[in-house]
Amino acid sequence: MFQGSICALITPFRDREVDETAYQSLVEWHLKEGTDGLVPVGTTGESPTLSHDEHRRVVELCLEVARGRVPVIAGTGSNSTEEAVALTRHAAEAGADAALVVTPYYNKPTQEGLYRHFKAVAESADIPIVIYNIPGRSVVDMKVGTMARLAEIPNVIGVKDATADLSRPIATRLACGEAFVQLSGEDATTLPFLAAGGHGCISVTANVAPGLCAEMQRAWREGDPARAQALQFRLMPLHQALFCESSPGPVKYAAWRLGLCESETRMPLWEIADSSKAQVDAALRTVGLV
Repeated sequence: MFQGSICALITPFRDREVDETAYQSLVEWHLKEGTDGLVPVGTTGESPTLSHDEHRRVVELCLEVARGRVPVIAGTGSNSTEEAVALTRHAAEAGADAALVVTPYYNKPTQEGLYRHFKAVAESADIPIVIYNIPGRSVVDMKVGTMARLAEIPNVIGVKDATADLSRPIATRLACGEAFVQLSGEDATTLPFLAAGGHGCISVTANVAPGLCAEMQRAWREGDPARAQALQFRLMPLHQALFCESSPGPVKYAAWRLGLCESETRMPLWEIADSSKAQVDAALRTVGLV
């Protein structure tokens, strides 16, 4: 169910408010372009700066448009366990297919703390849980042994792995089993991640190149690695440019260049530098999107 190109959706803003019309248009565009799944209000959706009401509303907006046509994995993570529990319960009640729960940022919990946090979230709601492991932004790395403990909980079904450690999916598969869903959280290493046993990617690049990202994943699933490799080579300048500054600043600028929404982010993120804009513009031209 959870495989292929799954977009970590941006949250469009206009005059500091969520642009609901632009957001739902984005979701519909993804469905037409072949995106395999959607993640509303992950960290790419600027979840840390959304109010709880806005967070819940964005999940509902996505579900209204998707209408079961592709899986929706709602971002419900927080560095507060109680907050993560509340958001996960809402996702389950709203009809999301799964919840994406990031490792708690800033707190720097121990491995036992991580285990207890995710166990509490998983046991709070009847919904599949995908662990989001991103040491670069949360400053804590869930070790494979901890993940294996959590995989014993029936509704902890997979991981979004943004470690960029390409030995990790192999170790995770050996520890957690073949059925444990492994989704890359880093666009640039998506193809080798698939080769190491991954099932897909929760992608930032898919926000602006959904068709190409979905085609690359489809080529791999259909047993055409040469085609998948050619598409990944084509996409690589964009993968790199969209992280030239803190995400989602560059991808929101790229979305604005394509006429999808405003480039506005919420503070403390700010408009990207002119040099970064030039890098994104060059990547969009190289990939053939403008």
